[in-house]
Amino acid sequence: MAADGGRAVLPCSFSAKSQQFLALCAQDGRLRIWNTDSKTLQQEYVPSAHLSAACTCVTWGPCRAVQEVPQRKRRKCEAGSAPERSDLLALGTAAGSVLIYSTVKGDLHCTLEGGHSGPVNSVQWHPEDSVLYSGSDDTHIAEWDLQTGKVRCKWKADRSAVSSLCISPDGKLLLSAGMTIKMWNLETKEVYRKFTGHSTMVTTLCFATTRPPDSNGMYFLSGAAHDRLLSVWQVRSDGKDKNSVVSFTLTDEPQHIDLQTSNSKDEAVRLAVVCKDGQLHLFEHFLNGPCKKPLSPVCSLQVSTVKGDSPVPVPLLAAALCADRQNLMLAYGHHLQPVMEKTPFNTSERHVCLIRDVHGTLSLSVDTAVSKVKTPVVNKQSKVLVPGLPGHKAPIKLTPNEAEKRKKTDSTTEISIEERLEQIELSVEGRAAGKGSSSLQTDSFAVLLVQGLESNDERILTKIFQTKKEMLIKNTVARLPPPAVLPLLEELSRRLQGHPFAALLIVQWFKAVLTQHTSYLSSLPDLVSQLGSIYHMIESRVKLYQQLTRLHGKLYLLMTQVATNNSAVKVGNISHKAHLVYEEESSDEEEGSGDEGRPEDDSDNWEEDEAAMEVTEDKKNHKDEEDDEEEDMNDESKANGDSDLDPENESEEE
Repeated sequence: MAADGGRAVLPCSFSAKSQQFLALCAQDGRLRIWNTDSKTLQQEYVPSAHLSAACTCVTWGPCRAVQEVPQRKRRKCEAGSAPERSDLLALGTAAGSVLIYSTVKGDLHCTLEGGHSGPVNSVQWHPEDSVLYSGSDDTHIAEWDLQTGKVRCKWKADRSAVSSLCISPDGKLLLSAGMTIKMWNLETKEVYRKFTGHSTMVTTLCFATTRPPDSNGMYFLSGAAHDRLLSVWQVRSDGKDKNSVVSFTLTDEPQHIDLQTSNSKDEAVRLAVVCKDGQLHLFEHFLNGPCKKPLSPVCSLQVSTVKGDSPVPVPLLAAALCADRQNLMLAYGHHLQPVMEKTPFNTSERHVCLIRDVHGTLSLSVDTAVSKVKTPVVNKQSKVLVPGLPGHKAPIKLTPNEAEKRKKTDSTTEISIEERLEQIELSVEGRAAGKGSSSLQTDSFAVLLVQGLESNDERILTKIFQTKKEMLIKNTVARLPPPAVLPLLEELSRRLQGHPFAALLIVQWFKAVLTQHTSYLSSLPDLVSQLGSIYHMIESRVKLYQQLTRLHGKLYLLMTQVATNNSAVKVGNISHKAHLVYEEESSDEEEGSGDEGRPEDDSDNWEEDEAAMEVTEDKKNHKDEEDDEEEDMNDESKANGDSDLDPENESEEE
């Protein structure tokens, strides 16, 4: 039983029981059915709306007898086919319709439309009746009648999109998952149980046992997006089943699940899980109650191939457990051309690495009668000359002097590569010199570019890519032949990864190639792989440029703050102590100094002021002398014992 791997993963599924067929849906909506026995492409179907409504999920129907299908003319190789085989295949589309494809007829059996208004995320077949269930983004579950092709019943299952569905082995219960897991009774269309425990959208549901729910022995698995655990839930009769009982640890989000159910407690459940990282994990456990610790896989398997001296991992697309319980059916490699292998496994080894030569085993065998590729009829006697091809000789413009010399010497030899390189160098200097120089035409420039690409000559290519003239680049690229466009893009992408200064010139060449050869590039089938690396490189550089500009602004702000802090520290360290102190001797000099700054008066006034100043000085000197004499007399009277308090004596003495 294959579970849906989510929208991000390409839908793929092995046929039930025998694993004879592998159904793969590509990104362009094509359905390819591979035969696992012959390792060849059995059928390919392209829906009419494969570009607008891509396939979102694939599920094989139960095996049925071939006689039920209307008979058609069969080839001899199909005469001995088994009476029962996996015939019908249900495809859910992004447009909301369900396509039923028949491998016996090699065409659509019927189309189920009008049931959903959003993309179909999961499709499940009823094990017994001709009934189909589908879940969609419109939060509804639709029950389809395959005989009439119409909706039998439709009900709302969740508030969010219904991402996965699973029907119990007895066909009485239906599991639906969005943000929560609900178990529905298909007779009454009512909720039987609810299970919560995943923080993201549930993408995988699968019943693990065939026991009825009343016996406390019904278990189912669930996996969610971006979750590295597979949870096991027990459906109990008492309703106490809110938490998961067992969990299996994975290395990445589960992509494809296949298991062999348990019919009793003594029989272990065997589980094969393919993760999104391309590894396969095998589990074996007895479901008889809760287990506290997460269980690790008993065996992990990985496929790798050798490129040079180092091994390169090969992603696994799907895996199925064979009925003999000893072998595994693996599908690995690319979805356009997968490699299918049936290999035995040994659980005694914890880690197994299968080394395979993937490129040597790839062989896509398609009948030539079915091929629609038409090869044009070409006349062998005719020869087509395209401008720019190495066989085309372009004329070179010569100066009159050189033309006369060429006429004198009848030489028909072709110009060598060294001479052409010299002409490239001289073409830049020729206009400045004005004499004795010749320029190369764009046609011969294109021939030189083709020769450099074919011979991988770094010197020639470097000289050509150093051209800065936009018109010369445009004309050169326009004259390139179509087979040289892809090698030119590869060389430009390789040089773009080098020094950033070289990108200034390489971008001009990129622009010219994309504008001149748009029609040719759009016709390439592997255009995404050719231009994907260039697009991611340019996008990463643009993102890095924004981060660098932000970092430059922050660093500039920090440097300016450090500079201002350093200048403030220098200003604060200035000493406030004076290096030289000048003190004046007296206040008279200060008064005299005050007169020095005044404006000069007339000479007469100055003489009068000077005479007045002399008179005042004489008076002051005379008064000072009198005061000195009085002090001397007082001292003498004290020495003779006279009292200063007797005014009469003073008057007499005077």
